[in-house]
Amino acid sequence: MKHIVLTGGGTAGHVTPNIALIPKLQELGYQISYIGSRDGIEKKLIEDMDIPYYGISSGKLRRYLNLKNLSDPFRVLKGISEAKKILRDLNPNIIFSKGGFVAVPVVLAAKSRKIPVIIHESDMTPGLANRLCIPSAARVCCNFPETVSSLPADKAVVTGTPIREELLRGSKLAALNFCGFTANKPVILVIGGSLGSVAVNDAVREILPELLKTFQVIHLCGKDKLDPSLDHTEGYVQYEYIKKELADLFALADLVISRAGANAICEISALAKPNLLIPLSAKASRGDQILNARSFEKQGFSMVLEEEELTGESLLSSIHQLYENRETYIAAMKASHQIDSISKILSLIQECERKG
Repeated sequence: MKHIVLTGGGTAGHVTPNIALIPKLQELGYQISYIGSRDGIEKKLIEDMDIPYYGISSGKLRRYLNLKNLSDPFRVLKGISEAKKILRDLNPNIIFSKGGFVAVPVVLAAKSRKIPVIIHESDMTPGLANRLCIPSAARVCCNFPETVSSLPADKAVVTGTPIREELLRGSKLAALNFCGFTANKPVILVIGGSLGSVAVNDAVREILPELLKTFQVIHLCGKDKLDPSLDHTEGYVQYEYIKKELADLFALADLVISRAGANAICEISALAKPNLLIPLSAKASRGDQILNARSFEKQGFSMVLEEEELTGESLLSSIHQLYENRETYIAAMKASHQIDSISKILSLIQECERKG
């Protein structure tokens, strides 16, 4: 039986494209294993799918001064050693990496064992972890055509991002029942990423009384970021993280407010949901979310509000503007050329596996 190892983690965005591939890989007869961090978000997401999971040591690749920068290289070296042992035992035909710091030891270990690797880069420009992995890769999949110029010409392939098929099958009625909402008032879905966003959460909560005059609000606010004082507020529900019911919540949403991680915005676009993107500030990141957001804005898919400009007043104004012009955004997203990402990536996996 053909055997593939998937890797990637740290945030949900480094896991969900792998999850989107799993059902099709199973249909093609692949045995699937997953290598991730010992305690990252990917562990529970993958184990819930009954996929064999192997945790390794990994260090975060920081761009700022931190004492952990002294110890993390040793964690990476330990992770490479652990990954080598796991790969020796599993003996896979190929590895597919979605990136994140945990993928670096796996990809480097694969190179030492001459196992072909395919990498996927969702953002406009490759992140540090993927830049370290690219020399060891047979192919590098990317989401944006603009990314190709940042990659080796003989490795780059524009594939788009795999979208979980279950997201396209949500039920509005199930979401109404789940949230306890009424059917005669529009719904805003706020997504701050799997880790949540304090800035977005605070701005939403600041204008909540005004918002609830017109909208109902589903607030996915991230781990440990619930506000108990808002429990039982009519027309408002908050959750740390949603997995099983997410497709239903998307189906119910009339507008989406989101960070601008590439996987999240590709899912929103595939569902043709009018959206306001609030990219992570360049002060707190390498600026990839800003590039992602501006690309979608240019294509007419999204409104963008920079975090530096985020206030309760600017957020409220943007929401009302987005709602008034929602049909324009829906039309642009529906008219766009959507790549069949899953089929394209599966073809690459089969091609590299045969060559490997």
